[in-house]
Amino acid sequence: MKITGVELRRIAMPLVAPFRTSFGTETSRDVLLVRVVTPDAEGWGECVAMSEPLYSSEYVDGAAQVIRRFLLPSLPDDVDAYGVGRAMEPVKGHRMAKAALETAVLDAQLRASGESFGRFLGAARDRVPCGVSVGIMDSVPQLLDAVGGYLEEGYVRIKLKIEPGWDVEPVRAVRERFGDDVLLQVDANAAYTLVDAQRLAQLDDFGLLLIEQPLANDDLVQHAELARRLRTPICLDESIESAEHAAAAISLKACSIINIKPGRIGGYLEARRIHDLCRAHGIAVWCGGMLETGLGRAANVALAALPGFTLPGDTSASRRYYATDITEPFELDGGHLHVPTGPGLGVEPVKDVLDEVTTSTEWISLG
Repeated sequence: MKITGVELRRIAMPLVAPFRTSFGTETSRDVLLVRVVTPDAEGWGECVAMSEPLYSSEYVDGAAQVIRRFLLPSLPDDVDAYGVGRAMEPVKGHRMAKAALETAVLDAQLRASGESFGRFLGAARDRVPCGVSVGIMDSVPQLLDAVGGYLEEGYVRIKLKIEPGWDVEPVRAVRERFGDDVLLQVDANAAYTLVDAQRLAQLDDFGLLLIEQPLANDDLVQHAELARRLRTPICLDESIESAEHAAAAISLKACSIINIKPGRIGGYLEARRIHDLCRAHGIAVWCGGMLETGLGRAANVALAALPGFTLPGDTSASRRYYATDITEPFELDGGHLHVPTGPGLGVEPVKDVLDEVTTSTEWISLG
């Protein structure tokens, strides 16, 4: 395809409630959307970088800058989604920015050909089970009220954010209130060190599906040591930025589960490579979330329908985070979300809503 131009659009999306993790609290999302225009179709990509470099080294302003200055000039005149990845390879890092641009090109490509994301990626199901991520709360009663509400809505798995001082007690309280049948896991976002192994081992008593990213993102060796000390399976998130990282983690036995976040690893093509690698090695995978709008959620739901995604992901309904989404909202149906079947992402921004939340636009001509 020949790309005639690219729009960088910033939108402000207030969250329905503050979302607190071990690295900070978010009350709204400053989202960078990438719209690729070709003679045959347009495509959308959503950059999942946060406003500040807290989850990773990337942040929204930096993502827009690297797309503008380095990624777009690297593209050849005629390109498809695979070619985008090859063209951007000399630029080190900036995987969230790369993922947004690659996704927009892939969306345009699939819309032009009439193929859905799910069909292109290899989806094996027409709907996916949904979990929900519950942030750190001010009190245990507040947490129990939140978890109870999500279970009533039909979510099939609960993930609790934890940090030192907010770990064993809230997990115990959730187990005691809701029982052992609730699928429950925890996410530390790299808040612990190996010194905390004995504390983390106390979580073994609660029958958790997994403990996600307990240690630093660049510490595969100590994750392998921790895995030997715990009965609870270790899942890696921030540590996995590519298929090569996944292969190293598997070789070191640093984890038995991997959370695949397409933005973190550079896009949906790399996500599929990691899925295939893990499936070949018997490593379970699930699809993580970064508080995406309906555009990013549509692609994540399609990815989560691949056969190796055997655990419920963080593909929550739109209203979990946003009172009004920029697409038609994703709604839970029996604890599941349906995989879009239309061309490309299968969803479109609602123009009036998109215009209302837009804070800036920039058109970059490539013609």
